[in-house]
Amino acid sequence: ILYKTSLFLKCPKWGSLQKLVFLKFDNFLKNIVHNIFYYFERKVLVMKEYEINTQTLAIIPLNEEKCRVLEKNEEFIINQSIMKVIDNSCRFFGSSYDGRVEGTKKIMGISHKSPIVVEESSGIIFFPTASPRLEKCSWISLNNIENYYKSKNGTIIKFSCGKEIEFNLSYGIIDNQVLRATRLLALINSRIINLIKNA
Repeated sequence: ILYKTSLFLKCPKWGSLQKLVFLKFDNFLKNIVHNIFYYFERKVLVMKEYEINTQTLAIIPLNEEKCRVLEKNEEFIINQSIMKVIDNSCRFFGSSYDGRVEGTKKIMGISHKSPIVVEESSGIIFFPTASPRLEKCSWISLNNIENYYKSKNGTIIKFSCGKEIEFNLSYGIIDNQVLRATRLLALINSRIINLIKNA
C-alpha cells in the first residue's frame, strides 16, 4: 500500500490536493505500523479499563477513545478515553471526577486545570497538563515526581522510579501545576492533622 501511494505522488496528473491526501495517508499508515512495532517491542498490555493506583505515573491520551498508562514497572494501552479512566478511578474510590473537582474548588478556590485527589488514604493526587476538555491533556501523578526540568522541546518530568517523560509544554506550565497539586496535598494533610488533634 505504501508503494502504491508513493507511485501516485510521482504521477504528474495528480494535483496538489491529491498529493496532500496521499501524503497524509502514507503518514497515517506509517503511524499504524510504528504503533504495532512499539506495542510488540515493549510488550504493552491492552486493557478494557484501568483504576489509578500508587504505581501509576502518568496517563497520556492517544486519541478520543484510547490512552496510554505508565506505571513504575508496567505500561498499558487502555481502550477508554483518558477522562473515562480518571472518572472511573474516582468512582472506584467512592466519588467522581466532578466530585473531586468540586472538592478542590472548596479547598483551594480554583476550578480551572484543577489538581484532584483520586484517593485520600494513600494521598494519590493527579494534575492535568492542560484543560481536561482538550484531547491533548495528560494527567500526572504528583506523588511519584522526583524532579522536572527544561528540555529542548519543552519539559522533562523525572519520576522516583527513574522513568522520564518529555512534554511539549513550557517549564512554567508544569511548574505551576506541580505547585498547585503540592498546595492541595499540604492543605489536605493540614486538615487531617487538625482533625486528629481535635479527636
